[in-house]
Amino acid sequence: MFRLAASSAFRHRVRNLLHTALLLAAMAALAGFLGWVLFGTAAVFWAALVGPVVVAFIREVPPSMVLRMNGAKEIALGEAPALRNLVGTLAQRAGLPKAPRLYWLPTKVLNAFAAGSPKNPAIAVSDGMLRSLDGRELAGVLAHEFAHLRANDLRVMTLAAVVARMTSVLSRVGLLILILMIPLALVSSANVPWLVILALMVSPWLSMMLQLGLARTREYDADRGAAEISGDPRGLALALAKLERQQGGWMERMLQGRVPAWLRTHPSTRERIRRLNELEGETGISLA
Repeated sequence: MFRLAASSAFRHRVRNLLHTALLLAAMAALAGFLGWVLFGTAAVFWAALVGPVVVAFIREVPPSMVLRMNGAKEIALGEAPALRNLVGTLAQRAGLPKAPRLYWLPTKVLNAFAAGSPKNPAIAVSDGMLRSLDGRELAGVLAHEFAHLRANDLRVMTLAAVVARMTSVLSRVGLLILILMIPLALVSSANVPWLVILALMVSPWLSMMLQLGLARTREYDADRGAAEISGDPRGLALALAKLERQQGGWMERMLQGRVPAWLRTHPSTRERIRRLNELEGETGISLA
């Protein structure tokens, strides 16, 4: 059975936590900078005072609502016993308080995702995923979703989305104020604050880049967490290779290959497989 060295797992967890904290802090600092530019130091003070309170009370979207929006149907207790046993085992290995509620997505698209939190978890698996993956590969994919739940990644990404939205709103408000002030500036021959305008235009883009970087960080961490939970990094690597081969047509794969890595919410499949191979010391898994 595959095992990660305790010291290596601890170092990775600390490093990943710091990386996540730095990305979130950078997003918050960017939003704070816009607040300072538009409303002065008082805005920054109140944001620092109220922000932690808002973060503490950000509530997760109920899993049932998310899953209904995606057309998922809950799997009854007597149905899919093998899948339910696998989910129960993985939940126990992940250290979750309880096994997640299981949902079925009536689509041929290969997809699986988690919703909720460690205390209120849910996992949805598509019909295409269940039909395409064998037991080992499915265990790897589900372990990846359990890793997201264990790390409370959904809450982290919700927080990042809130900060990114705040940055976007502040940027639009600032640009609107400047547009309204342009006639006055022309009449009074005042200097146009081009640096402020540039900052307002670039800030939403920078915030989006940080948010995408955070998403990729959490995906890498979930892959490593999946290896810990399932005890089989190769299972997830095989599943990723199969998903890459089967998902979409040749045109879609060609276009995705041209998208820069820094514009993706997920890391490249090749890089994810490479890292999983390194965990087990194998190099035989290929996308070919």
